[in-house]
Amino acid sequence: MKPPRYLFWLKSRSLLSLSLGLISVTSTISPVFSAPNRNLDREETCDILVAGGGLAGAATAYEGLLAGRTVCVTEITDWVGGQISSQGTSALDERETQRSLLFYPRGYLELRRRIKEHYGRLNPGGCWVSYSCFMPYNGHKILFEMLQDAAKTGNGKLKWFPNTVIKELEITPAVAGNTVGGQQIKSAIGISHKPAPNTPPINTETLSKTIEDAYRYENSARFNKTIIRFIPKPRQTPPNPPLPRGGNATSSPPLQGGARGGADWYVVDATETGELIGLADVPYRLGIDPRSPLEPSSGSPTGDAYCTQGFTYTFAMEATKEPQQQQQPSFYQQYAPYYSYELQRLASFPLVFSYRQIRSMKPDEPRPADPKQFPIYPGDISMQNWTWGNDYRPGSSQDNLIYSRAQLAANGQLQPGGWMGGLRTETLRRGEENAKGFFYWLVAGTTDSQLGNGVKKPYPNNRFLSGLDSPMGTVHGLSKYPYMREGRRIIGRPSLSQPQGFTVWEVDMSRTNFKDSFYRQNLSAEDYRNLWLNLGGLNAPALAVGSQSVENTKSRSRATIYPDAVGIGHYAIDFHPCMTNSPPEAPGNTEREGTRKGQGQAYPFQIPLRAMIPQKIDNMLVAGKSIAVSHTAAAAYRVHSFEWSAGAAAGITAAFSLENGIIPYQLVDELPSREPNLEVLQLRLQQNANPIAFPGTSIFNSSWQNWK
Repeated sequence: MKPPRYLFWLKSRSLLSLSLGLISVTSTISPVFSAPNRNLDREETCDILVAGGGLAGAATAYEGLLAGRTVCVTEITDWVGGQISSQGTSALDERETQRSLLFYPRGYLELRRRIKEHYGRLNPGGCWVSYSCFMPYNGHKILFEMLQDAAKTGNGKLKWFPNTVIKELEITPAVAGNTVGGQQIKSAIGISHKPAPNTPPINTETLSKTIEDAYRYENSARFNKTIIRFIPKPRQTPPNPPLPRGGNATSSPPLQGGARGGADWYVVDATETGELIGLADVPYRLGIDPRSPLEPSSGSPTGDAYCTQGFTYTFAMEATKEPQQQQQPSFYQQYAPYYSYELQRLASFPLVFSYRQIRSMKPDEPRPADPKQFPIYPGDISMQNWTWGNDYRPGSSQDNLIYSRAQLAANGQLQPGGWMGGLRTETLRRGEENAKGFFYWLVAGTTDSQLGNGVKKPYPNNRFLSGLDSPMGTVHGLSKYPYMREGRRIIGRPSLSQPQGFTVWEVDMSRTNFKDSFYRQNLSAEDYRNLWLNLGGLNAPALAVGSQSVENTKSRSRATIYPDAVGIGHYAIDFHPCMTNSPPEAPGNTEREGTRKGQGQAYPFQIPLRAMIPQKIDNMLVAGKSIAVSHTAAAAYRVHSFEWSAGAAAGITAAFSLENGIIPYQLVDELPSREPNLEVLQLRLQQNANPIAFPGTSIFNSSWQNWK
């Protein structure tokens, strides 16, 4: 007797037949390793190699060090912290309920505690977008001290490689008959750079002027290079991880059924754009996913690899007592048609200045309720990150920032030794100009692209902050690296429930009203029904057997609960969409139609381990914004505390796998059947104060609408 048809739907999403089109890659791994065209300078051994020193990479290192491991961290800039430092967005994005409960990973809580300790208050800037706004250079200082202390506490060893990029990966050949995994990264080649003799210091020039040089082996007039080969440490008896603060000794259940051996080390892609994903050529997505029952609000029926979220070069500006002489940049008129306060309710310079204010000269002074009335005092400093300002939002194949796989192949970056970072340098340059032009608009501009004439007035009593001792730590005054909202996103390994590869989709976490007429009008009748089979929760079986109509089916009021959850996050689905035409600053340009349809509130969500495991390579984990999430889900899976939670999960999973001779995929490969070894990992995460579920998580709990 055949099982009822609805059982196949409830256990599998294979009926959807999603077309990944341009935005996915399914390939065998090509060789990406060749002997450098100059001699290696040295070798470095690691238990865990972390590419990218942003918040996810720092969290990976933090937990790896507490577990007693040798952790190598490479970072293209000279600051650790990403969003809170080198990208300049030192304003913690948090949701009200999660913040009121202080329900965060232990490392993130420690970061918040140290910020408060350093300044004597959590919000020294007095910004209104966040409960904590502070100087980017202190973000680096505080976080680096945390890593050093973690190494001491856990008897680990931190090897920090600033101004270093990964150029090549040595990957073992594919295993015959294994289309899911079986390969491993044997070594990685990094290039570290420092100023050549008698040249200006690092951070004198903008990224667009130095990035290509950073990825070349040869010394240049600008940089001297050190070529480093990263390899696994020789195997040894694993150390005992330290107890969590205030914790008691507990014995973990023994592992069951795991074949010892595993991997000699783990490589974690915590870069801002998914660099190692592109370099290793594992399957991934980029840009907008096709509209489907899993991604029903997509702005494109077929998908668009070139329309990613905008990126932002942040900068800091200081209020002055006297008007400043404002010099119009030579390129200002090119970008002026883009700038705007965006909405009438936001049309206020004091509101924009205090939005992400990172220093207040009078932090204890009471303020009015309306940010438009906030006073600005000489010496106050604001960090700027504004959608219709220093956001740069390309969306075509002629100007997209992050190269697609086809573009990488066309420009030779997938050839051995050909990797150059996977970004379009010209678009970086334009983003830099756009940011500098936005400062001039704020202080001297009188136009507004969205609100018309007569709205924008000059505010000359401000100066652009630059110099190595400025908040951004650069001579040019812009952030060292742009704030990235989206990069390459892996496609997880195929399974019974997702045969085309595991992904966290819009329907897994969005609070959108999917009864809106848009969905019935833009999905086929079958797809619309399948949408509600996904959303129905406990009501789905009745819909599946036909005893209940779609119209009478209520949506579950929670996010998908994952049996392999290893972390948590909560934020709204927040888009900074690409623009319709190229270039983004073209007069009269608009945001791509339909790209904000999925924007809105999200339920508190989990981070599944399957979203962190790429196809093909067994000893690679992905942390941060490049995990297996859709374009819509990525708009929420991107903020500070999420990045930390994903990184913490990567660090503990890597240490756990090394200690027990098991690869991460072995922890999830039998799901939905019980995975005892996974349960041991999850217990360790929780004992180490890294939550894997929000309080009250249950299929029977329908109170999540109350979370703000």
